[in-house]
Amino acid sequence: MSRRRRWLGTAVFGLLGMALFTACHAQSRPPTTVTVTRIVVETAVPQTILVAATAEPEETATVEPAPRKDLVVCTAQEPVTLYPYSSTMPVETAVLHAIYENDFTTLSYEIQPQGLTAIPSLNGDGVVWRPVIVQTGDAVVNADGEVVSLVEGTRIITAVGEEAVFDGTPLPMNQLEVTFTMQPRTWADGEPVTAADSVYSFHLDANPDTPTSKFMTARTAAYEAVGDLSVRWVGLPGFNDAGYATRFWRPLPRHLWEQFTAVDLLNQQESSRLPIGDGPFKLVEWVAGDHIRLEPNPHYYRAEAGLPYLDSVTFLFIPDPNKLINSLLSGQCDIVTPDDLDVSQIPLLLAAETSGLIQSYFQTGTVYEHIDFGVNSWGNYGDARGRPDWFEDVRVRQAMTMCTDRQKMVDDILYGRTQLIHSYIPSNHPLYPPDLIQWPYDVQSANKLLDDAGYLDTNGDGLREDPATGAPFRVTLGAVANEMQQQIAQQFQDNMRDCGIKINSYFLPTDEWYANGPDGILFGRRFDLGEFAWMAEREPACFLYTSWEITGPDTEKNRATGQPYTGWNAANETGWWHPDFDTACQTARHFLPGQSAYEEAHQQAQRIFAQNLPVIPLFLRLKISAAQPSIRGYQINPTQPSALWNLYEIDIQN
Repeated sequence: MSRRRRWLGTAVFGLLGMALFTACHAQSRPPTTVTVTRIVVETAVPQTILVAATAEPEETATVEPAPRKDLVVCTAQEPVTLYPYSSTMPVETAVLHAIYENDFTTLSYEIQPQGLTAIPSLNGDGVVWRPVIVQTGDAVVNADGEVVSLVEGTRIITAVGEEAVFDGTPLPMNQLEVTFTMQPRTWADGEPVTAADSVYSFHLDANPDTPTSKFMTARTAAYEAVGDLSVRWVGLPGFNDAGYATRFWRPLPRHLWEQFTAVDLLNQQESSRLPIGDGPFKLVEWVAGDHIRLEPNPHYYRAEAGLPYLDSVTFLFIPDPNKLINSLLSGQCDIVTPDDLDVSQIPLLLAAETSGLIQSYFQTGTVYEHIDFGVNSWGNYGDARGRPDWFEDVRVRQAMTMCTDRQKMVDDILYGRTQLIHSYIPSNHPLYPPDLIQWPYDVQSANKLLDDAGYLDTNGDGLREDPATGAPFRVTLGAVANEMQQQIAQQFQDNMRDCGIKINSYFLPTDEWYANGPDGILFGRRFDLGEFAWMAEREPACFLYTSWEITGPDTEKNRATGQPYTGWNAANETGWWHPDFDTACQTARHFLPGQSAYEEAHQQAQRIFAQNLPVIPLFLRLKISAAQPSIRGYQINPTQPSALWNLYEIDIQN
């Protein structure tokens, strides 16, 4: 839970005053001997260090060395491991960006080469997508996206994009082949990085003792070196992978690690505590509970270009959030990354920026909030059985969207620093349709639409009634019990009063709210309205709203669609489905990025979604960060997982 804003309202001036007093007081003191007490974490024994003032040296003709550029990144977390196939924490990702080269970056939903010479593309070089003949016993990906051994009765997608049932006769399916080439690179110990290091990494990832998802390795037919710096990935037939341009495995130092088993590497010092990489920095010290120190890698392949700019990077662990912010304001920290700041700290950051103490960074992320309609419920909960079928009529969903003041939510909750969202991807996504309908905040039009749908207030009590039963339009809104969701619920509740709808809100613990059906309320489809967040992916996640993703028991068929349910772990908890949306989403899945049919199908699916509104899209969450004004080159990007992705080019202006 984030700290409450009222604490920050009183603390902002106190912290700023403390920092300003410290800076001014330090400037007024004469040089003297300073006594510093430091706690060494490993021994917890205070050490006293005497730092004596020295006389000014006589002027000489010697050129003074350039001031050192020592960056301090303060973080509330300490890595548990730096083993790439075991690390999951944001701070671990940040440190790994320094130790290992980024083979590619993902900026603003696009992929850019860094350690690779180019990004393979259907419109360029490096990608072959062609039909291959498959027969009984071959490993393929079936029409449901599952890896299977081909037998009679298997549903597959043929090379021409049509669904077929395999009858034992060999037939063509599409297969992807992608070639990647690395920049000439060197490990920090001076050994060259080779394609064999990437192949070693793939097999390590595929090893059952390595705690990683096997989704991608299971869908790989081959991963092999085709030169000293080139590898080729081949997918299983039927695996039309929209992420094919990223199917390169980060090289790992085979010459140092191959002596260990996959189990050994989970805890081996060479892999988890003091790894040797090929990135801009090398790890020189890890003092548990205190800091990690990095220095430039002398073998970095771009060292001749003057990269990296910094003389050192220290990750300083400050688990107390109050001390973390104060350390930034006092100048002890140069950067606090988005992983350690939240919305409640925005007022403090803005005030500190106004005073010239820091530079604040606000960037939209990929997580977006939305309110989902229980269009088709499960069992006897709704749909004219347990309650009136409030949300089946698209006009009701459109009216409630227009009655929601989403911009006010942005202004009040996120201080106006983010943007509204109108689809399941944001407007800065390259596949966002330029002609997508955007529903305005318009209470008058919303009320007229509800009138036209037959939902009227016939008794003058301020609430509309269901035309079939006369029941008052009174529904519930569920959400996770946290501050942002509570603020959203309160504003939504106030908005709906203006349209004659009564909202009663309830809040549940995270595990309970997101539990699978049939017991879970949200994914068990036993709710009226539900507020939660999804992530906007590089490949638009149209499947979230398809008929085959409606949650339900896999032993039964959906009465509305006639299809068997996928199971209670499916994604579409609204129960909404639209045949044209299904077709568009399925078409997009049969093509690949770089093909016009892929783009057209994804954009058409969004048009249908935005017109029909199974959910009210609200706004994107924020990435919030802060740094000293002297920091240069620090960039936060919506789709790059770490704010320190470009640590090699971050600089300090002395």
